[in-house]
Amino acid sequence: MTATDSGEITAIRVGETLAAAVDREAARAAGALYTAHYTSLVRLAVLLVRDLATAEEVVQDSFVAMQANWRRLRDSEKALPYLRRCVVNGSRSVLRHRVIVDRNALQSLPDMPSAEQGAMALLQRSAVVAALHRLPDRQREALVLRYYAELSEAQIASAMRISRGAVKVHTARAMSALRGVLEGEA
Repeated sequence: MTATDSGEITAIRVGETLAAAVDREAARAAGALYTAHYTSLVRLAVLLVRDLATAEEVVQDSFVAMQANWRRLRDSEKALPYLRRCVVNGSRSVLRHRVIVDRNALQSLPDMPSAEQGAMALLQRSAVVAALHRLPDRQREALVLRYYAELSEAQIASAMRISRGAVKVHTARAMSALRGVLEGEA
C-alpha cells in the first residue's frame, strides 16, 4: 500500500463519518420538528384537503422529503417553511388528482321516470290541488300545514290559533272530503 492509497482510504472514512453525522443531524432535527409542528401541519393540510387521513399522509410525505433533502437545505431555520411549502404543494397535488378522478369517473344516469309516469303524476297532483281548493279554508289550512309544511298538531294549533282537538277535527274532515272527491273522479 502506498502513501497515496492510505490517504484516499482515510479521506473515504472521514467522508463516510461526515455523511453519517449529517444523516444523524437530519434525523434529530426532523424528529424535533415532527414533535413541535406535526399537529399544526396536519391541521393546515386538513383545511386544504378536507380529509384527516389524506392530510396525515401529505404531512408524512413532507417530512420524508425534508429529511431526504436535508443536505440541500443548508439552513435549518428554513426547515419549517420548507415543510409548510411541501404540505401546501402536496395538498394541491391531492386536490388536482381528485379533480381528474372526478372528471373521468363514469357518470351514471339518474333513474328517470317515463313520460307516461310524469304525465300521470302531474294529473294526480293537479287533481289533488283542485280538490284542495274545494275544501273550506280551515280544512285546507290544516292539511297544508300538516302535510306540506310538516308541522305537528301543536304547531298547527298555534299557527291557526285553534285547539289541538280542532286541528284533528279539521284534518279528519278534510281527508274524508278529499278522499270522496278523488274517488268520485276515478
